[in-house]
Amino acid sequence: MHELGVIIEIVNTVQKLCEEEGIEKVHSLTLQVGEISSVVPRFLEECYPAAVDGSFMEDTKLIIETVPANALCRSCNRIYRVLDNPNQDKNICPVCSSKETELLSGREFNIKEIIVPE
Repeated sequence: MHELGVIIEIVNTVQKLCEEEGIEKVHSLTLQVGEISSVVPRFLEECYPAAVDGSFMEDTKLIIETVPANALCRSCNRIYRVLDNPNQDKNICPVCSSKETELLSGREFNIKEIIVPE
């Protein structure tokens, strides 16, 4: 489970940023996780309490937003949800069967927002 190392690195990044900005408390941390990224949101949530234990972020709420995996077919210009694609090969357009597709979203892993007291 690499999510523990990932969430520890995220917490360290947020802590460093807060130190640089003189921020002493964080209410919530929002992460964006793509549907087909290599990070499992449930494991992030499970590891989060250990990553913030004893830190100034201990009472911070973790919010995870899932980014849908969408692809564009360059042949018919349709956008489709990759995971809803009935084709075994998810890179084949479900509308026109073209292999000329491009992943638009779904692999993201970003810090979207850090909410601090006013």
